[in-house]
Amino acid sequence: MHRADKETVRGALHTVRPDLFTLAPQPMPPMGGPRQLRWLPYLAVTAVAVFAANSATEDIPMRPVGMAHSALLVLALRRPLPAWWLSLVMLPVFSLYPPFKPYGGWAWAVHAGLLFLVALRNRPRVMAETVLLSAALLLGLQVTGGGIGPWRFTVIVLVMFALAVVAAIGVRRTREVRTRLVEQESALAQERAHRTVLEERSRIARELHDVVAHHMSVISIQADAAPYRVVDPPEELVAALADIRAGALQGLTELRRLLGVLRSEDHPAGSTPEAPQPTLEQLDDLLAGVRRAGLDVTAVISGTRRPLPGGVELSAYRIVQEALSNTLRHAPGATARVELTYTRAALHLRILNGPGRQAAQPSPGAGHGVLGMRERAAMLGGELSAAPTPDGGYEVTALLPVPAAPTAPTARTDKEQTA
Repeated sequence: MHRADKETVRGALHTVRPDLFTLAPQPMPPMGGPRQLRWLPYLAVTAVAVFAANSATEDIPMRPVGMAHSALLVLALRRPLPAWWLSLVMLPVFSLYPPFKPYGGWAWAVHAGLLFLVALRNRPRVMAETVLLSAALLLGLQVTGGGIGPWRFTVIVLVMFALAVVAAIGVRRTREVRTRLVEQESALAQERAHRTVLEERSRIARELHDVVAHHMSVISIQADAAPYRVVDPPEELVAALADIRAGALQGLTELRRLLGVLRSEDHPAGSTPEAPQPTLEQLDDLLAGVRRAGLDVTAVISGTRRPLPGGVELSAYRIVQEALSNTLRHAPGATARVELTYTRAALHLRILNGPGRQAAQPSPGAGHGVLGMRERAAMLGGELSAAPTPDGGYEVTALLPVPAAPTAPTARTDKEQTA
C-alpha cells in the first residue's frame, strides 16, 4: 500500500473515531405540543422494549441475555451510540449460537430501532456509518453461513434498516421545519411590536404638533413685541430679539414640513384635517362618551387641578382613553375607576377595572395598546405599568413628570424703565 493510501486510510479512521466512539449523552429532543405529550416518545420506546423483553425471550434458555439486548432501546434514549455498539457485538452471538435462534428475528428488529434512535440525533455521516456497518455485519453473517436463514430474511432486515433511516430523516426534517416556523413567528412578533411602536411614535408626533407649534408661535410673537415694551432699546438687544424671532419662524416652518411628511402616510392626497388636540379639560366629555357605550366609570381627582404642559395633558388624555377602550373591548360589563392625582412635580394616573360580566368578542388588531401608552409615558420621562389584578380585572398606572414652570421676571416700574 502506498504511503498516500495509508495516509488516506489513517485520516478516514481518525475522522470516524470521534463520530462513532463517543460516550457523550445525547438526550431525546423535546417533543412539541402540550406539556402532557413531552414524555410520549420515552413511553413508546420503553413500551416496545418491555414487550420485546417479555414476549420474544420466552423460548430461549438464557433469557436474561435477550432481555438485556431489548433493554438497549431504553439505554439508547440517552446514549444511542454505546447502545448501538453493544447490540452490534451481541448480534453474532444470537445468530451463531443455536439456542438463541427464536430471538434472532427480534434481535435484528431491536437493532433497527437502535439505528432509528442513532439517526434521529446524529449527523448524516454518522447515520450512514452505522447503517453500513450494520448491513456489512448482516451480509457477512449471511455469506459465511452464520445461521441467519434464507436470503429473504436478509432482504427483510435490510428493508427494516432503510425504513428506520427514512423515518428518522422524516422526523428530523419535521422538527427542523417546526423550529424554523417558531423562529419566524418570534421574529414576526418582534417586528410587529417594533412596527407598532414606530406607528405610535409617529402618531404622537402628529398629535404634539399643535402643542409645539403654539409654543413656537408664542416665542416668535414675544420676540417681535419685546422691543416695543422698552424705551430706546439697545440695537444689540433689538438684533438679538430679531434673530430669536427668525429662528422661531424657521423652526416652525421646519416643524410643519416634517409634520407634512408624517401625515402624508395617512393622507396621501394631502387632505389633513386640522383639529385641536385634546387635553384633560375634555376628560368629562370622554367619560360621558364611555358611559354611553355601556361602561360604568367614575372619576376621582385629588390635589389641586391646574393646567399642565400641553404634552402632559395630551399624553394623560390618550392614556385614559386607551385604557378605557381596552376595558370596553376586553371586559364588557365591568366597572371602571379613573384616578388623577395632581402633585407639584408629577401627575399620577390610575385606571382600574373589575372583571368583565360578559364574554368578550374577538377584536381585530395587533393588541399592542399597552405599548402605545408606555411610549407616551416614556416620551415625557415617566413610567407606566399595566397588569391584571387578583380579582380578574386590570390596572394601569402611570407617572407623568410635570416640568417646573419657569420663574417669570418681575415687571419693571415706570420709574425703572425711564431711569
